[in-house]
Amino acid sequence: MKQKTEVRVEPFDSAVFLDTQELRLAYVEAALATRDPFFIAKALGTVARAQGMADVARKSGLTRESLYKALSEKGNPAFATVLRVMHALGLRLSVMPRAGLRKATRRFMAARGSA
Repeated sequence: MKQKTEVRVEPFDSAVFLDTQELRLAYVEAALATRDPFFIAKALGTVARAQGMADVARKSGLTRESLYKALSEKGNPAFATVLRVMHALGLRLSVMPRAGLRKATRRFMAARGSA
């Protein structure tokens, strides 16, 4: 009779692999590309855990508990919270036109006399 082998599986935590600023930046960029606000919030939470939630809480002026809640899979953080967390993570939002919008942007700027 074969002896049963117990296999222990640990939950996967992507924060463990985000050990450089470049990886954390790429992770957030990939999350933003999904355009899924809940996934983006969760990705920010993952990056915050990778960087150290207590440090992010201190730098953002928010409590760890509120960050865990807001940046969870079911969280729905206020935009101000997202901006504070991004600042604490050393990130910032920037705006770039989608490929199809570049002409429209140039026309707008030309119409304003800015081009």
